[in-house]
Amino acid sequence: MTPVFELLGAGVDFGRGKHPLRALSDVSLTIHSGERVALVGANGCGKSTLLRVLHGLATVTHGQARRDLRLRQAMLFQRPHLLRMTVQGNIALGLWLRGRSWSDAKGAAVRALARVGLQELALRNARELSAGQQQRVAMARAWALDPQVLLLDEPTASLDPHAKREVEALMHEFADAQQAPTLVFASHNLGQVKRLASRVIYLEHGQVLADLPVADFFDGALLQKRFGAAHLFVKGELV
Repeated sequence: MTPVFELLGAGVDFGRGKHPLRALSDVSLTIHSGERVALVGANGCGKSTLLRVLHGLATVTHGQARRDLRLRQAMLFQRPHLLRMTVQGNIALGLWLRGRSWSDAKGAAVRALARVGLQELALRNARELSAGQQQRVAMARAWALDPQVLLLDEPTASLDPHAKREVEALMHEFADAQQAPTLVFASHNLGQVKRLASRVIYLEHGQVLADLPVADFFDGALLQKRFGAAHLFVKGELV
């Protein structure tokens, strides 16, 4: 079976000259269909860059990065970018650009909004919504695309506790769907990682230092013995 993603010694440098900023270094990993992979690590460790490589928004400067281009992908960001138009229009536009009629796209947008409980806000200006509502609109936008791969970059990091619970519940719906997409998400919320992930990749200074099933990652003795820095992260001593 073709992997969804395969990175071989992949690195990403930002900037030019003798001393570019190395955001990722010698990353090798494979992600298969149906996996739920959490990317964890301290701020600036490379999680966002890795997600952007997987989604094709960043190009590796070293090594190789392959993704299955036959699969439909969607990505959610920590702060979603919504256009200054209606909530319904923000969702319908992406579908229309992919060839659907405008009336069909608007109908699909309303159905997607119903799945996130925001159908009553369909005609509101998307920029006027709360942060939690905007993230739910972004989730609906992804849902409408019927993705086979869903990438999320700290989707609950800037939300209040109530909004975090709502967005995480929607992530659960994605993960537990009958034909669930492959899920790759970055998170600082270790409880969220335990609840959603089947596999955890720990990054530090742009390198993968641990890649383990979720139960093994949270096994303190194993983690301390094999991956000391990751053990400190789980204990909350690295942020």
